[in-house]
Amino acid sequence: MCGIIGITSNKPVSSSILHSLKKLEYRGYDSAGIATIDNGNINEVKSLGRVEVLEKNISQINLEGYIGIGHVRWATHGMPSTINAHPHSTENISVVHNGIIENSINLKNLLIKKGHKFKSETDTEVIVHLLSEYMKSNELNETIIKTLNDLEGSFALGIIFKDIPNIIVGARRGSPLAVGYGPNENYLGSDSYALKSMTNKITYLNDGEFCVIKKEEIDFFDHLGKKINKKVLQLSSNELNYEKGEYKHYMAKEIDEQPSTIKNCINEYVDKINNEINLLNFPWNKEQIKSVKLIGCGTAFHSCLMGKYWFEELTNLDVDVDIASEFRYRKNKFKEDCLYIFVSQSGETADTYAALNLCKKNKVKTCSIINVVESSIARDSDFVLPIHCGPEIGVASTKAFLGQMLVIYLLCLKISILMKDIKREDYDKKIRNLGLLSDLVKKTILDENQIQSISNTFAEAKGSMFLGRGFSYPIALEGALKLKELAYIHAEGYPAGEMKHGPLALIEDGMPVVVIAPKDDYYKKTISNMQEVIARGAKVLLLTNKDVNQIVSENIWQIIKIETTNDDLYPFLTTIPLQKLAYFTALKKGHDIDKPRNLAKSVTVE
Repeated sequence: MCGIIGITSNKPVSSSILHSLKKLEYRGYDSAGIATIDNGNINEVKSLGRVEVLEKNISQINLEGYIGIGHVRWATHGMPSTINAHPHSTENISVVHNGIIENSINLKNLLIKKGHKFKSETDTEVIVHLLSEYMKSNELNETIIKTLNDLEGSFALGIIFKDIPNIIVGARRGSPLAVGYGPNENYLGSDSYALKSMTNKITYLNDGEFCVIKKEEIDFFDHLGKKINKKVLQLSSNELNYEKGEYKHYMAKEIDEQPSTIKNCINEYVDKINNEINLLNFPWNKEQIKSVKLIGCGTAFHSCLMGKYWFEELTNLDVDVDIASEFRYRKNKFKEDCLYIFVSQSGETADTYAALNLCKKNKVKTCSIINVVESSIARDSDFVLPIHCGPEIGVASTKAFLGQMLVIYLLCLKISILMKDIKREDYDKKIRNLGLLSDLVKKTILDENQIQSISNTFAEAKGSMFLGRGFSYPIALEGALKLKELAYIHAEGYPAGEMKHGPLALIEDGMPVVVIAPKDDYYKKTISNMQEVIARGAKVLLLTNKDVNQIVSENIWQIIKIETTNDDLYPFLTTIPLQKLAYFTALKKGHDIDKPRNLAKSVTVE
């Protein structure tokens, strides 16, 4: 979850490192730090809080150096503090780290017996002491190999050495790490986004590999220290300058970008002339797939759950959904005729990536639905379906969620027609309806005045519930998650029919409850469940569509009406008001919208 940047150049690097750290803050913002080498010394500046605090501290000194490393932290071992912030340094070596060293306590005890003194509570500090210990009697590569062999867990490392002042060493196991190429300078970064402002030429380290970066050349090595060649990738230039513009927050911008997200994704996959969905290079035929398993975490898990409903509705395949962090620790019965689909915005989600690796070891079919095509999950999957959303910086996912759902829906539709589980005329109609979706989302986004007013009640509430049936149940879960992430209000999503099996006990007079009930096959049953909640004194916010004209209850607190579409597509529209509800509630409470407390965008630790 932390962010790493390293630069070796023919000019001072501290300002460039700071600029990159600002881009990496979505990966962590508990603390930040920089270390450079100048005049034969390692100079280190660390600060508690955001990069802007670090920038102010650096402005008070003259942090010189043509080589340096920087870090933004999301705390795992040790509370957020200046001492626990990265880099961690000895007199000779400085290290930045993303990941978790699982055997750090044992290593620390061994190093203390050898006379090493520790300053922080972190697992990372053992790395710099291990390196210092091995450097006493080994050359550089042997030192790196021995240190990495001692470490258990996951890591992406950036390392500089006082006595070798012209190199940065990068190493990876489990956590992502990218290398960038520039004129008279080269770069190390935890992802390509931090490097895109400086270069569009990138190489990614695979697990177990390390590299030695100089300003004029880069050498790569495998886990045994054997020199290897790596492919240089050319990144697209259309995402280089993704800024907030006139928006106050990235999240507001990303909510408003959802119509174009929908349109871009449909344009990538749908042949409108032939009314056909194109999944180019799909590597299996229909006879090879008898079941589907969708795997993800957080918001991505909710998109997977949405996919379960669509697959069950539109195909005859067996379908299951799993939380990635649970999947990898169970005794799974891997099936050759099952398609395992992994969903991740960043493509670096640690639990999802580990679940993918487990599937690869068992030689089953793997497909990834991701937003970052050069990510680890994408590179290691048999087949990749990008969601074509562009960068998403706000920690609470919005446009990526819609993109994930859309690609899953397109995949489901394509499989349904290939397997003849759907009639051609129904398939054609559903594709035509998709052509209207972008405009429907746009109309839904424009209607927000009522939501701003409603958010006052949610901002004052101590808790809330979100209820839905069928296609609306995953959206209830996602709506509750957004309110938790942004407004720090306890919120739970439930299947509406489950309220009487326990959760009704939580209903208090005046408690705001969101009921998601578009006019679909589940509508009447959901309205009946809503009446049970109203009878217990809840303030019900009903989310339905505009062609529902009858009065369903005189005691409904508020009704938000969305555009009318076919049942399959209501989840794309019901999601929008819930995103805005969370946004405006958090705004009313004065919270940091783009960087909610304790969270980070790319979850690269288990």
